[in-house]
Amino acid sequence: MAPLLCILAALFCQPPSTTCVTDLDFDKHHLWHPYTSMQNPLPVYAVSHAEGVRIMLEDGTALIDGMASWWSAIHGYRHPVLDAAAKAQLDKMAHVMFGGLTHEPAVELGKLLVKLAPRGLEQVFLCDSGSVSVEVAIKQALQYWISRGQAQKSRLLTIRKGYHGDTFAAMSVCDPVTGMHHLFNQVLARQLFVSEPQTPFGQPFPPQELEELRATLAAHHSTIAALILEPIVQGAGRMFFYSADYLRGVRALCDEFDVLLIADEIATGFGRSGKLFACEYAGITPDILCLGKALTGGYLTLAATLCTTRISAAISHNGGVFMHGPTFMANPLACAVAAASIKLLLQSPWQQSIAAIEAQLQRELEPCRQLGSVSDVRVLGAIGVVEMQQPVDMAAAQRFFIERGVWLRPFGKLVYLMPPYIIEPAELSQLTQAIHQFAQAVR
Repeated sequence: MAPLLCILAALFCQPPSTTCVTDLDFDKHHLWHPYTSMQNPLPVYAVSHAEGVRIMLEDGTALIDGMASWWSAIHGYRHPVLDAAAKAQLDKMAHVMFGGLTHEPAVELGKLLVKLAPRGLEQVFLCDSGSVSVEVAIKQALQYWISRGQAQKSRLLTIRKGYHGDTFAAMSVCDPVTGMHHLFNQVLARQLFVSEPQTPFGQPFPPQELEELRATLAAHHSTIAALILEPIVQGAGRMFFYSADYLRGVRALCDEFDVLLIADEIATGFGRSGKLFACEYAGITPDILCLGKALTGGYLTLAATLCTTRISAAISHNGGVFMHGPTFMANPLACAVAAASIKLLLQSPWQQSIAAIEAQLQRELEPCRQLGSVSDVRVLGAIGVVEMQQPVDMAAAQRFFIERGVWLRPFGKLVYLMPPYIIEPAELSQLTQAIHQFAQAVR
């Protein structure tokens, strides 16, 4: 091969006549993966391509993806509708700054979000990632009170065992004890925390469960800007599904004590819980809503923060401006794919698909409950969780699942599924069987 072709092949991973092989040694020594040590990194597996619900490794191994690429690839990989949307937008422009300019993909996406989101959320801030959408939400809440002459309302209240992202304001509202960011406790803003909800979804709700929250709001509401939580589904911090009555109570208490409510639906938005948005289970509208992950169907990074006109009007009063503006805000390529993904979802029988996935997960994961290694089994929508008695050995678990042709990535004590919505019953069974076999093998 000519030297120039060798260079191009190495750069673009598309040799003219040979199969591309990722340099795993370079990866190991130079590329930092999420939540991984550079001195003793977890093993990584090179992917050649992905299609439908399958990830294809370079060694020819095919893996059924039970993670939907961290919960985002709801339509699977290489969906022709989303591929076409990306290619059509590339023929026009990949990006243009949003400062002083606008474009059709952003407007179309904004219209869809306003139409679909809980009623009253009418302003849309398009940003880069889920963590940034939380940063934007927090900044909106703080600037709202500053604009109203109540700058003392500068703290945040949240429930324990929540997860809201890895940037600084987002880290400050993750659980400081059990969360992933306890190393930074001394430098993060000190927020207020109350106990996490205990009543499982669908179970009778005791009103006294809200007493601690009420007492905290009564004591500190004059300094609290907003309460932030993940509606119904506490995700990466706990993988627990809690009562809709709790969420209704939270909304009522925020109204009573004049505190804004921020709903982090980054993981649950666009059908994952069985509703388009998990807030719908409680019939409530937050003051600010964070969206991400499935927004583009897993194709490109994009997030959105929606708020009510009450928030935007206060911030914008007397010529005020919201002080945030990411370089790649409202990226046209991402917006075009996001709009296509949402329309594809709405045109599909997604409710029936989620209901079928939920029923199969309940049926096929329930036997795990009888195993001594298992603490609990939980299912809601297209989310299945097997909580183990002891933390999982990540490297060993990864090898175990790959040997069985599935891709799952446990964390802590949790082995869980969030598959693409297009998964077939036989493919889902392969995932659930692998989890059952894993739980049986654990001693």
